[in-house]
Amino acid sequence: MTTILEMRDITKEFPGVKALDRVNLSVAKGEIHAICGENGAGKSTLMKVLSGVYPHGSYSGEIRYDGETAAFRDLNDSERRGIVIIHQELALVPQLSIAENIFLGNERATRGVIDWNETFRRTGELLAKVGLKDPPGTLVETIGVGKQQLVEIAKALSKDVKLLILDEPTAALQENDSRKLLGLMRELKTQGVTSIIISHKLNEVRYVADTVTVIRDGTSVSRLEAKGLSEDRIVRDMVGRDMSHRYPDRTPNPGETVMEVRNWNVWHPEQTERQVIRNISFSVRAGEVVGIAGLMGSGRTELAMSIFGKSWGRNISGEVLMHGKAADVSTVSKAISAGLAYVTEDRKHLGLILEESIRFNNTLANLPGVSTGGVLNEAEETSVAERYRRAMATRTPTVMQTVGNLSGGNQQKVVLAKWLFTGPEVLILDEPTRGIDVGAKYEIYTIINDLAAQGKAVVMISSEMPELLGMCDRILVMNEGAFVGELAAAEASQERIMSLIVTE
Repeated sequence: MTTILEMRDITKEFPGVKALDRVNLSVAKGEIHAICGENGAGKSTLMKVLSGVYPHGSYSGEIRYDGETAAFRDLNDSERRGIVIIHQELALVPQLSIAENIFLGNERATRGVIDWNETFRRTGELLAKVGLKDPPGTLVETIGVGKQQLVEIAKALSKDVKLLILDEPTAALQENDSRKLLGLMRELKTQGVTSIIISHKLNEVRYVADTVTVIRDGTSVSRLEAKGLSEDRIVRDMVGRDMSHRYPDRTPNPGETVMEVRNWNVWHPEQTERQVIRNISFSVRAGEVVGIAGLMGSGRTELAMSIFGKSWGRNISGEVLMHGKAADVSTVSKAISAGLAYVTEDRKHLGLILEESIRFNNTLANLPGVSTGGVLNEAEETSVAERYRRAMATRTPTVMQTVGNLSGGNQQKVVLAKWLFTGPEVLILDEPTRGIDVGAKYEIYTIINDLAAQGKAVVMISSEMPELLGMCDRILVMNEGAFVGELAAAEASQERIMSLIVTE
C-alpha cells in the first residue's frame, strides 16, 4: 500500500521535559491507524506536531506527507493539505446552527456576502454522508454529544479531508453512539479517507483499526497489525509490563452498614412533570464496594448528585441514614459534614479548577482543615498536598504544578485527594476512570481497594461493565430511574446485567 504519512525521528522538547524522543510513525493511504499509549505518553503532542499546532522549527525530525516533505506553520497550513484534527474537547459554538458551525471560517460567500442557500444545500449533503438527519438550521446546543461528533466530522469533510485525526472520539459517548462513529470511520475508509484514531478503549481499537502504533514515555515502541491482535499485547507495550490481572486482588471484609438510602425520589429541575429517580432504596457497608450499572440516561449520576447535597433535581424526597441515624444532606456542606464525598464524572469542569495548582485544588473541599481563625495557612496547605501527592504517587515534581498540565490519571488522583482530605466515610465515585489509560486505571483501582481496606464505604458508578465486575462486591442495576436488580459479584456477568436492563 502507498504510504500517505511518515514521521521520522520526531523529537519535541519543552522546558525541562522531552515530550517526544525520536518517534516514528508510518500510515498507509486509506487505512485506519490507531495510536495507543498511557496518559502523558506523547500521543496528542505527536498529532499537534503533525497538524502544525507546534509549527515546523519547534521540533526536530522530518514529516513526509503525500509524497512531499511537510513543514506546516499552523493549523490552517495543514488543513489546506487535507489534514484535519478533531480534538477530544469539541470546537463547536453551541449557539450557532449546524450549518454555521460546519462552515465557520470557511464560509460559502460571494463578494463577502454569505450564500445561505448554498450553505444549507452543501450542509445537507455533508450531513447525509455522516448519517445525521437533523436539519442544517438546528442549533448545536440542542443535540447530544454523539451528534456533535458527527457535525465535527462533517466539518472536516467540508474541507476535502484526506487525513482525519480523531483524539479520543468516543470518550464521552454511550455504546450506541460509539458504534455509529466507528462505523462511519469504516465508511469513510471506503471513500478513500485515511484516519488516525487515538483511543484508550482497546476493544474499539481492535474493532476499527488496521494497524496500531504504541507510544510509551515519548518513544514509539511498536507497530502492530490489528488483525488477531490481543488487548493484552497492546497493554504490555503501553505500560512496559505484563498486566494479565487488570484489577488488583482484594479480599472483601464488609462491616456494619454505614449509609442507607430509603425511598429516594427526584424530579427533573426544568421538566417539572418528569420524575427521574423513582423510589430507590439501597445501602452500603464499611469496607464494601457497591457498583451501580446502567445505560447512559438511566439516572445514575442524577441519583448520586441528588444524594450529595441535593445538588441536582427538585422535589427530592426520601431519607439518608448514616449508621442508622437520619443525616442532613440538604446542602453540599451538610453532606460533607455527614461524611459523604462525591467524585464527579466531569473532573475538568466540575471536579477541578484547571488553571490553579495541585495545592490549591487539594484543599478546596475542606478549607477549615488548613485555616486558623479563618486565615489560610499556606505552609499547612502545602504539607497536606505533599502528603497526598506521595500517598497517591501523583506524577508531578511539585504540588505547585498547574492541574491542567497533568495527565488525566494524575488529575483524577488530585480529585480523589481533594475529597479524601474531607475525611469521608462514604465515597461516591462517578466514572472514576473515564478518559484515563489502562496503567493509570490500575493505580486508581488500587487506591479504591486501599480505601475499602481502611473501612471506607464505596459506591462506584461506571459505564464499563468489566470494571464493575472486576472491582465490586455487589452490583445494583439501574434502568429508567429505578433499580431493577441486584447481583452479588460471584453471580454477576455482563449478560446478566444487560438482561436485567432490557427485560424490566
